[in-house]
Amino acid sequence: MQNKGIIVFLTVIITALCLYYLSFTFVSNSIQQKATDYATDTNGNIDFGKRRAYLDSIWRQPVYSFLGADFTYQEVKETELGLGLDLQGGMHVTLEVSPVEIVKGIAGNPRDEAFNKSVEEARLEAKTSNSSFADLFYAAWQRNNPGKKLSSIFATAANRGKISLESSDSEILDLINTEVENAIDRSFNILRTRIDRFGTSQPNIQRIAGSGRIQIELPGADNQERVRNLLQGVAKLQFWEVLELNEYGGAIETINTTWVADQKATTTTQEEPEAEENLSPEDSLKNALEKQLKELDPMNPSNDVSPVISLLKANYGLVYDVKDTLAVNRILKNDRYKAFLPRDLKLLWGVKPVKAEDGTEIIELYAVKTARGSDEAPLEGDVVTDARQTLDQTSRPAVSMQMNAEGARKWRKLTSENIGRRIAVVLDDYVYTAPVVNGEIPNGQSEISGNFTLLEAQDLANILKSGSLPAPTQIVEESIIGPTLGKEAQNQGIISMVAGLVLVVLFMIAYYTKGGLVAIAALVFNIFFILGILAQLGAALTLPGIAGIVLTIGMSIDANVLIFERIKEELRNGAGLLAAINSGYNKAFSAILDSNVTTFLTGAILYSLGQGPVKGFAIVLMIGIASSFFSAVFITRVIVSWMTKKGDKSSINFSAPFAKNALSALQVDFLSKRKVAYLISTGIIIIGLAIAAINGLKFGVDFSGGRSYIVEFNQPMVPSDLKVGLDGEFDGSVEVKTYGSNNVLKVTTSYLINEDDDASNLEVENKVKEGIANVTGFSFIENAELLAENQFAITGSSKVGATVADDIKASSLEAMMVALIAIFLYILLRFRKWQFSLGSIVALIHDTLFVIAAFAIASAFGATFEIDQVFIAAVLTVIGYSINDTVIVFDRIRENIENRGTHKLVKVFNDAINQTLGRTLITSFTTLIVVIVLLIFGGEVLRGFSFALFVGIGVGTYSSIFIATPIVVDLMKKEIEQEAGQKDAKKTA
Repeated sequence: MQNKGIIVFLTVIITALCLYYLSFTFVSNSIQQKATDYATDTNGNIDFGKRRAYLDSIWRQPVYSFLGADFTYQEVKETELGLGLDLQGGMHVTLEVSPVEIVKGIAGNPRDEAFNKSVEEARLEAKTSNSSFADLFYAAWQRNNPGKKLSSIFATAANRGKISLESSDSEILDLINTEVENAIDRSFNILRTRIDRFGTSQPNIQRIAGSGRIQIELPGADNQERVRNLLQGVAKLQFWEVLELNEYGGAIETINTTWVADQKATTTTQEEPEAEENLSPEDSLKNALEKQLKELDPMNPSNDVSPVISLLKANYGLVYDVKDTLAVNRILKNDRYKAFLPRDLKLLWGVKPVKAEDGTEIIELYAVKTARGSDEAPLEGDVVTDARQTLDQTSRPAVSMQMNAEGARKWRKLTSENIGRRIAVVLDDYVYTAPVVNGEIPNGQSEISGNFTLLEAQDLANILKSGSLPAPTQIVEESIIGPTLGKEAQNQGIISMVAGLVLVVLFMIAYYTKGGLVAIAALVFNIFFILGILAQLGAALTLPGIAGIVLTIGMSIDANVLIFERIKEELRNGAGLLAAINSGYNKAFSAILDSNVTTFLTGAILYSLGQGPVKGFAIVLMIGIASSFFSAVFITRVIVSWMTKKGDKSSINFSAPFAKNALSALQVDFLSKRKVAYLISTGIIIIGLAIAAINGLKFGVDFSGGRSYIVEFNQPMVPSDLKVGLDGEFDGSVEVKTYGSNNVLKVTTSYLINEDDDASNLEVENKVKEGIANVTGFSFIENAELLAENQFAITGSSKVGATVADDIKASSLEAMMVALIAIFLYILLRFRKWQFSLGSIVALIHDTLFVIAAFAIASAFGATFEIDQVFIAAVLTVIGYSINDTVIVFDRIRENIENRGTHKLVKVFNDAINQTLGRTLITSFTTLIVVIVLLIFGGEVLRGFSFALFVGIGVGTYSSIFIATPIVVDLMKKEIEQEAGQKDAKKTA
């Protein structure tokens, strides 16, 4: 075999890298187990907050050493193979979008005392009232301004065309309600965009009905401070002209002198009057400041504080010790000292300190030029159209920005007027960088560079790109939540999949003997590579990702089955062992390549255009296809080459005696039965879709939304057990996960989701109480503080929207349509006939509809499965499996057409199906082994997922034989008839 050394080298390198990156996962799991043990009390209750506190305490501590390099827990977490929300839980955050700023913004931030008083009263009342903020504000307005119209405040130049002095109060209130609702919707979309770029896998984000609150669940979120900054940041980006020290230094000197004098005048000198009189102004200032900070921080009275207002003349402006910033802020906010500053000056801190040569952390205070105290900068961040993390000229993390036409025009003017001066790039009133303008910048391309890390640069780019929040958001609730797929369900699934893989191993060895061992080695490498590469990329593994692994397992086995069946075919035709092996690998290569490329193409499109579970599935699928192709084709070739060093006398074989000629001489006329197959498929699909139309399908909470209840128990509870029990208690899907502790559960149900009256709310709550009582045998009590053994209480409730929003559904559909077009074009390119392309697409649509119909028919017989995010992943798996199966058959048809001689086209097609039937059945059988074991023993929580895979893989095999190939035959009917006519004419002649 050529290039064997390169393959061995690549295998060793990839294996070493995978081991290195996966080692971080093992370390992280060990640390998290220690945190769990630390947070578990004697009754087995886990306090997730205490667990989080333990992990926070070691966040920046070295916890792992590798070849002399130490890694902190933060670095370990950033490198580990993460898990999605369904497998590991994460952080739950409820955000509230403040309507106060929206109303003030509509009114133009007036200084009207009655208006601001009314807004403040409404803000306070909103904390306990169910009324809208607009209604609360209007009630307060009428109390504070009896008889005065709202138009007197809201009829501003900015609202011209929407509000006039003649506008009624009701019209203005409608506008306020609309603007508040739109702001919440925009905040929802912006937050979801930020979260998607945050790096988590499959986050959940839902609107809480009837409020300005948004509920977010982030899988595996460890850095709570980073999460808070990301979610609450309004991303107010501005560009300001920087004033230099000679333009304002006199004002600072005046503040310094005045403040020192004030401190000397007020400092107590009774204990050491003589010493105090002899102190320099700087020492006096230091004493006063130390006293002030002792009052602020009595637990740390030994603060060594240097004088704060004394000027440290750096290159341009004011530079201070970072620990003095608190005192500086107190001074500069004091009206007495603030009065010395020019009205067109605004002071802003740098975003983070830098270390001086002596190790001191210093930070610069920038002075920017304003228009007489206005907060409006010469250039605002709303002109930014794109932003991405990059590297500056010194290879430090930076952010590249692109502006629109208006921004480019203003930027050109601003830079041309400030050549030789500095312009500050300010985000949320912190200066990120203040570069000197060397010349006019004619386009809107800019770069923010500064003293920040790669992670900070990525977050900054994400915030700028996703846009500014239309109103400030405030975190009103946060908690640590458990996985939607509980530990028990996970263990059942893992054990079932491992058991299934063991059965596959035994079958492959029994059927292909030593060749089977080679295939299993490739399978082990494949799974190992997938997990290692996922860890290297910082991706997270989710249940849809596991579906992708199941598919790549099937494709890995399939590739080796194709090769081995080809080798067996060559051996039956009399070829020697080495010749048969070479021919088997060469002839199988095109089929393996085509099937992998079509599936990879599908994955790439789904990743580019899809969201949520679609994206998670796609990335695992692409990695899996690449690793399975490398391991099944190249690694096995190296192993087989090593096992055949003795040439044709080598002892390797590729079939057991009973399997030597199995399925090799079949002559089934499949195509003659195609019309019966069409009728059966059409009948099942129509019946299933009719049942779905009449009875409906059971959509999961993530598709429909629902009502959530926080349920507290006196002892640890198993979420999956309660979910399975509640599924049988009332209609509607149910989701159960731990919430803050393993004795507190969050129960969400879609029961009566379309009803929103008080009676329905009460009915749902009663159903949940009754259901929990029936499943657990516990009794309900009102007061959670009085909980005793075998009791439960509901401590909170809310109504939430769907996590799979309409645009996620739309993007998934768009991705699927583009993927189908790409498959059509690729098959057209490879097989040169549009009939093959259309036949494959019809088969894919058939398989998707068949799975949906199977779910509906199963529900009619009492076996109801949910349509949820995991169902989407299962359907995508089916599509990937089906196209793989179809392409294998098509590839043999193409080969047979090239060598058909005098055979009719119909026979060529039939022969191709028969020749590949052994490979088709073996691949389906080995893949179904894993799925069937998962279906039977994987537990109720995974039942719908495994049922979809079971039906889909079975129908994918069926459709490649009875749908895709027959469709091609029927579409080529004219060509077949012409061929028959030509042969008849020859016979007559």
